[in-house]
Amino acid sequence: MTENNLITKVWNYATILKDSGVAYTDYVAQLTYLLFLKMDDECTKILNQKSLIPVKYQWKNLKSLDGAELEQRYNKALEDLSKTSGIVGTIYSKAQNKIAEPAKLKKLISMVDEQTWMGLDVDVKGAIYEGLLQKNATETKAGAGQYFTPRPLIKAIVEVMKPTPDDTILDPACGTGGFLLEAYSYMKKQTKDKEKLKALREEKLFGVDISPLVVSLCAMNLYLHGIGNGESPVKQGDSLLSAGIKRYNMVLTNPPFGKKSSTKIMGEDGSVKSESEEYQRDDFTATTSNKQINFLQHIMTVLNMGGRAAVVVPDNVLFEGGAGEKVRIKLLKDFNLHTILRLPTGIFYAQGVKANVIFFDKLSPLEDGHRTNDVWVYDFRTNINLTLVTNSLNDEHLKDFVECYKKDDISKRTESERFKKFSYDEIIKRDKTNLDITWLKDESLEDLENLPEPDELKKEIIENLEIALNSFKKLDI
Repeated sequence: MTENNLITKVWNYATILKDSGVAYTDYVAQLTYLLFLKMDDECTKILNQKSLIPVKYQWKNLKSLDGAELEQRYNKALEDLSKTSGIVGTIYSKAQNKIAEPAKLKKLISMVDEQTWMGLDVDVKGAIYEGLLQKNATETKAGAGQYFTPRPLIKAIVEVMKPTPDDTILDPACGTGGFLLEAYSYMKKQTKDKEKLKALREEKLFGVDISPLVVSLCAMNLYLHGIGNGESPVKQGDSLLSAGIKRYNMVLTNPPFGKKSSTKIMGEDGSVKSESEEYQRDDFTATTSNKQINFLQHIMTVLNMGGRAAVVVPDNVLFEGGAGEKVRIKLLKDFNLHTILRLPTGIFYAQGVKANVIFFDKLSPLEDGHRTNDVWVYDFRTNINLTLVTNSLNDEHLKDFVECYKKDDISKRTESERFKKFSYDEIIKRDKTNLDITWLKDESLEDLENLPEPDELKKEIIENLEIALNSFKKLDI
């Protein structure tokens, strides 16, 4: 069976479950839980490995059950496995059975049982699961798209960042693991040394996400790609609560957009009001409820000296006053903010998002002076019209940016129509140290300029109404 056929087969069953009220994200989660049990069973039979699962919940015992007994055993399995440690506990974190009908659960188990997953190549297994995650992301009603960064964008970012097998990589808002997997794929091609490859799989990749379900999907995604060693490279938690003690050579991430969830506060008069929570951290330059600015500050802390970062941020991070301006000034003075990629709308599953990728290096602060000399801006937004369906982002779209970036030596960059250099002195003088820089003429604005004058427009409307009225008078009604 081909990779695409298997994706189609596995996904087709989702439509049956959808009729029972099972959301696509829940379907992928249930599939994940069962798939791990099946692969654990195969490891014991094919590779003679010790099972990671208690006997009563092992695949051979689960698949022999039917009806209410199957439902009860499966529910108890999810509950108990969620309390274990290592990769098992991560994959089953807060797992719940969302398939209420035992017959449909049995059908899903039978479908998973038909395929010998360990017989598939690691890349094929990974591709199948990635295919499911991508299909799930396209189902916008499920809300899963918020965890999914377009793969061509991830690929271009990793290509210009050039991680090596010696680098430690963190994604503090890892979603389903797109950045970690692309980095792993890029890094493993650079060496055939078995020890380095083992270290890469087990010690170099780290991820955190606030959603238990997403962490489960990410852990399974990495597991299917052969990453980890009984332990999970990703964990569930709020990255913004603390910087921790570990530092990283590289951060690649697309943090969630929006504010931290609000808390209810009781006023003196008994009224209830909402107030956005703020993170109080000594290492933060500014206190704010803006998540993206807080993620940026977190990344600035957790990078090793000499470390590098590529971070997707919404436009407001580039121009917002107050906390935003304070953080931008620190970024320009104490870090080398060398590149900004302005992204087009229509590439994210969340509609209308205006975002950028900022690239910066962490260097020792200077007592007098600044670490950033020039900021290069690549405008991949103006007059670029992309959509998720009819004209989606692909590798070719980002080819020019990758070329202009000069990943081997950024000192060899040259300006072009879409790639311009702005000096530190120019930027620091801008109102609020605004980094939302544009220079290309927007063709859609030209269309607005060519609209008729108001008087002409009014005259045209009246003429059209009169023509319509005369047409109605001629009707024989």
